[in-house]
Amino acid sequence: MTPALPSAPALETAVLGGGCFWCLEAVFDELEGVVGVESGYAGGTPPNPTYEAVCSGRTGHNEVVLVVY
Repeated sequence: MTPALPSAPALETAVLGGGCFWCLEAVFDELEGVVGVESGYAGGTPPNPTYEAVCSGRTGHNEVVLVVY
């Protein structure tokens, strides 16, 4: 009979906005328990904007980070 292995804790995700995603990404990368951080955009149009388009303020997107912990 094989002994039962302890199960790994389930990972959670959160999408957070806070101005500049570069700043958010750097902070969350350093936190204990965070296993991944990915920058991106939420809301707005078009569906796949460029960084320059978002920075223009005309797309309606927000800069966000996806945090996996």
